[in-house]
Amino acid sequence: MKLSNLKLNLNPRLHYFFLALLIAGNWAIADTSKAEDITVNQLSDVKTTDWAFTALQSLTDRYGCIQSYPNRTYRGNVALSRFEFAAGLQSCISKLDEMLRSGLSDKVSQDDLSTLNRLQSEFTSELGIISQKVNNLEQRTEQLEVQNFSPTTKLSGQAIFAISAGGFGGDRILSPTGAVITRNQPNVTFLNRFSIDLNTSFVGKDLLKIRLLAGSAGASDSTSGFLEPNFASALDYSVQGRDNQVSLARLYYSFNIAEEVRLTVAPLMVANDFVDKNRYANVSFNDFSTQAFVNNFILLPRPLGAGIVAEWAPKQLPIQLRALYVANNANRPTGSAIVNTLRSTESAELPVLIFPNRGGEQGLFGDPYQGVVELEYSPDKKFTLRLQYAGGRVIGSNFNAFGVNFDWGISDRLGIFGRYGFSNYNNTEFGNISPNYWMAGFSFKDLFTQGSITGLAVGQPLIVREIGNASQTNFEAFYNIPINKFIRITPLVQVITNAGNRNENGTIWVGALRTVFSF
Repeated sequence: MKLSNLKLNLNPRLHYFFLALLIAGNWAIADTSKAEDITVNQLSDVKTTDWAFTALQSLTDRYGCIQSYPNRTYRGNVALSRFEFAAGLQSCISKLDEMLRSGLSDKVSQDDLSTLNRLQSEFTSELGIISQKVNNLEQRTEQLEVQNFSPTTKLSGQAIFAISAGGFGGDRILSPTGAVITRNQPNVTFLNRFSIDLNTSFVGKDLLKIRLLAGSAGASDSTSGFLEPNFASALDYSVQGRDNQVSLARLYYSFNIAEEVRLTVAPLMVANDFVDKNRYANVSFNDFSTQAFVNNFILLPRPLGAGIVAEWAPKQLPIQLRALYVANNANRPTGSAIVNTLRSTESAELPVLIFPNRGGEQGLFGDPYQGVVELEYSPDKKFTLRLQYAGGRVIGSNFNAFGVNFDWGISDRLGIFGRYGFSNYNNTEFGNISPNYWMAGFSFKDLFTQGSITGLAVGQPLIVREIGNASQTNFEAFYNIPINKFIRITPLVQVITNAGNRNENGTIWVGALRTVFSF
């Protein structure tokens, strides 16, 4: 027997069942996604002396068609519309229909059926509209499932447009070796990058990552990258891509081999996707763009290639441990690698000029390669400390590097951060060297505009006495403004002193305006 077929006499008097439904309707429209089953005695805002207590208790005991908010309140004194009441009414109609279909008609009070039948008739219009909306949603869901290009894969993308302009003091800019980079002030440049990510999960917690990437000329298309190409002053997103040719930028598969242990096998990865992260200085299209501020300059000299990553995240301890191995020429079995004076497509690298001009070895265990171990300690959500070691071989030079990386959210709006590294590289073009690196800064949220990000950082990417006669210092300030959840515009300023570790170079200043479209 269905409620819609009942023909009972209408009772002009609304008893407590009606009042209980009224309150139930207020819950139903307010937040159904956060409701929880509960007894009336557990409701903090309904007392045993309240006029509706008995009706609510009877309703829950017999039919179980009322629920509470997560904080165990019922909010029965809040005004509601006819549609809100109809939503609550529909929940009880469905519950009683279920009982009648299950042969439990003897458990249903005829007085309650009579009242519910009257309410159903009185709210026929509203119930019909609600039913139609549910049907439309179901049809729309079915349509989306049919149109979905893959039930396992999510597609996301990003496009970055940027204008870069600047200049330098003096009459020329020298490289670290004293060669002239340019005597002419640079022109304004327009750069772009476009990427598409395909994220696929086959069993729920695994991830197959595929990224396709295209971009403009490379590091030299940003003014800072043209004027100071050796110590990672370029805009990081400008380096990613070459002459608008589409290329494969990521290909790896991550999966759990135990509840707390995750493994990544990567035909093509970038090491800093997994290590040396920082919540305030790590994403060049969202916060700082100077390459030397995105990652530790001396810790990851050749981060691009094939390799493997292991991550351990014990639930009972405030630590995470990561270890990775990456080989630059893993997919080349024989032959001589070409030493390229440009950095890789994905991350700042130590300049090729410090290494002897000879080809590296080939294969998964051939030069250049490196391993990284990182211990992350995070006692709470506000503070994280990372201790790092990296070692390997880079075009004939064995190296060891140590790093420390921290970020601290002093408040919900203000955070500070920093990185430091020291290392030794043997058999370079300048002999055995021991470079140091540091950077630090702060980040501030919601300045002038809700959702905005403001940042200021300073650092020295390569402090070493054997190269040049000074230490280069980089500064960057930016203001990231959200237009909506898909578009963000960021003006930024870069200042570089003693570029290329040469005190003969005048100050370089660069302004850029980047626009990021995410979809």
